[in-house]
Amino acid sequence: MVSGEAKRETNAFQKNKSKETVFTFIPAGDDPPRGGFSSQKKSPKLCGTNYPLSIAFIVVNEFCERFSYYGMKAVLTLYFLNFLHWDDNLSTTIYHAFSGLCYFTPVIGALIADTWLGKFKTIIYLSIVYVIGHVIKSVGAIPTVGNQVVHVVLSMLGLALIALGTGGIKPCVAAFGGDQFEEEHAKERSKFFSVFYLAINAGSLISTFVTPVLRGDVKCFGGDCYALAFGVPAALMVIALVVFIAGSGMYKKTPPRGNILLEVCQCIAFAITNRLKNHSKRIPKREHWLDWASEKYSKQLIQEIKMVTRVLFLFIPLPMFWALFDQQGSRWTLQATQMNADFFLNPLLILIFIPIFDLGVYPLIDMCRFNFTPIRKMTTGMILAGLAFAAAAIVEIKINETSMPLPVPKESFIQVLNLANDSVHVKIQGQDLFQQPIGAFQDPAEYSKLMLNGAQQNLHFELQSQGSVSTFYHTMQEKSVYSLIVYKSEGNLSSHLIADMETKPEKGLTAVRFINALDQDVNVTIGREEIISVNKNYNSLTQYNVQCKTEATEVTLDLGLLDFGASYTIVITNVTWKTEDIMANNVHIAWQLPQYLLISAGEVMFSITGLAFSYSQAPVSMKSVLQAGWLLTVAFGNVIVLIVAQAALLEQWAEFVLFACLLFAVCIIFSIMGYFYISVDPEDLTKKEDEKEMPSNGNVISLVPQKTKL
Repeated sequence: MVSGEAKRETNAFQKNKSKETVFTFIPAGDDPPRGGFSSQKKSPKLCGTNYPLSIAFIVVNEFCERFSYYGMKAVLTLYFLNFLHWDDNLSTTIYHAFSGLCYFTPVIGALIADTWLGKFKTIIYLSIVYVIGHVIKSVGAIPTVGNQVVHVVLSMLGLALIALGTGGIKPCVAAFGGDQFEEEHAKERSKFFSVFYLAINAGSLISTFVTPVLRGDVKCFGGDCYALAFGVPAALMVIALVVFIAGSGMYKKTPPRGNILLEVCQCIAFAITNRLKNHSKRIPKREHWLDWASEKYSKQLIQEIKMVTRVLFLFIPLPMFWALFDQQGSRWTLQATQMNADFFLNPLLILIFIPIFDLGVYPLIDMCRFNFTPIRKMTTGMILAGLAFAAAAIVEIKINETSMPLPVPKESFIQVLNLANDSVHVKIQGQDLFQQPIGAFQDPAEYSKLMLNGAQQNLHFELQSQGSVSTFYHTMQEKSVYSLIVYKSEGNLSSHLIADMETKPEKGLTAVRFINALDQDVNVTIGREEIISVNKNYNSLTQYNVQCKTEATEVTLDLGLLDFGASYTIVITNVTWKTEDIMANNVHIAWQLPQYLLISAGEVMFSITGLAFSYSQAPVSMKSVLQAGWLLTVAFGNVIVLIVAQAALLEQWAEFVLFACLLFAVCIIFSIMGYFYISVDPEDLTKKEDEKEMPSNGNVISLVPQKTKL
């Protein structure tokens, strides 16, 4: 029987069981469990929910940091081109080198956090480096500070510090936010990563509109105010740092474990060496190759390394998704310039899709009792991204229908612009072209193809009008495009051969060529500032990026609509004549909407899920390291783009199809790998290891107090 006093003691123990301390047995020769004495401080909750109040500071910090980063990047290429006066190739190379560096430096930040300073201090110290980089970058954009060399040095130093700062804190902030949740609140923690990603895209969307306005609309030092455009992101980064520090008293801070990377490398090396030394068939096999390190290293460390290597192995196919995703800022942007409008969709769609998926799509799938695991979500995201590139290929084919065909070797194109007052018959030696007379100021429908007998050929032209005949010789180069200007000079027909543009204007701009048919030079004013001179007697001048208002000899010329991607010829006579040499972009930008919808939905399912998955599958001591491994997949995705784009000399639509096929193939591989992957809870594995290590023979040498639930 149990006495009443004993019962009361038992009941008292049960009432306070969550606060009591029991003891865990540790076998001889083992160390106390690592992390057993980490801070278990509980943060106040948000409005009675299970969300810690501390995550509000982390989310606001992330919003400000992303505003800072993307705001700076929004004007970076223009800064290289217009302020540092670099060419397109150098500007593009430095831009992508900086972007890639920002995704390689997370490894540095993760190692500092998990082995030395901890996540909290790492975020603070590297944020300070981040702010210093912004300040140096802003100072380098002040024209009065030094010469060109000083501007370049300050810019590169600032970008290097920004890359270290933004990349270094990137794996720490997400993991630090996940640390704020109790283990029993895993569902809320998963929702946190969605809110975290929402803050990233909100900061990106707002900044990409704000900073270009600051650069273009605000003038300082006699030009575009790049110093202000870079200074505002610097101020936002200061705010991000202040907000993060303000929540210091509420954070749950996990102390660093020590030089975990060195310990992991030594353990792996010892396991491999020990296995090679003991290759005899008489020695019993072990369940896992890392188990060969058990003679020297604790089972907990071996188990944690197993978890990390399994997840990193699963990450191997993932860079292909990012190879497609990151082309929104390059290939898809170039595709948009060949269309008749432009807009910025992805961040806006992400802001819309995140609540739709979290509050609508995923709960609906759960109601259908379908086990939509993280692996399946990521696989679905990859499929959607592949479909997005298939849609992009269809749009590219549609765009190519408006593009001018390029002449091949021993071939050139020609059109005739008749500026005479009467119809003209044009005959070219050895060519069967222009069977019908060409009317005065007749807009040529399309270019005609000339077949040459070599790289160049001197052709005989015969012009007939009202009984008079004039002959001329013009030299034609292969793979070139020409306009033959026919006009009357002193009552006789004359001609002038002018080289034309061979492709559409870059970046969706409009090209305008002025031909002066008057007998005096003409100055043409474009807009309010730019003045160009067009010489008399049918001389021409090609001007890019023109505006719609043109003035000539105090006479305003109404050019009408100058459409995206077109090339026009403006003949200045008593009556202005405009022809369209290259067809305008007639594929509307809305055709890109399906591919953006697909890629954005794929990003929500792939990226947010992967972010939460990499956190949930990492041991406590290596949360930041595994986050850095996830971010490295983005860096290697950009490397894939460079390799494929340089190696495969394909048409753009074919390259889109190639990327889609590669992603579908990788998706199949990832699905097979995911089928054999078993998700684990790091806390459960730690408990199992503790149970395995508990002695049954009473060989106990130490007791470690540990809070637990009965």
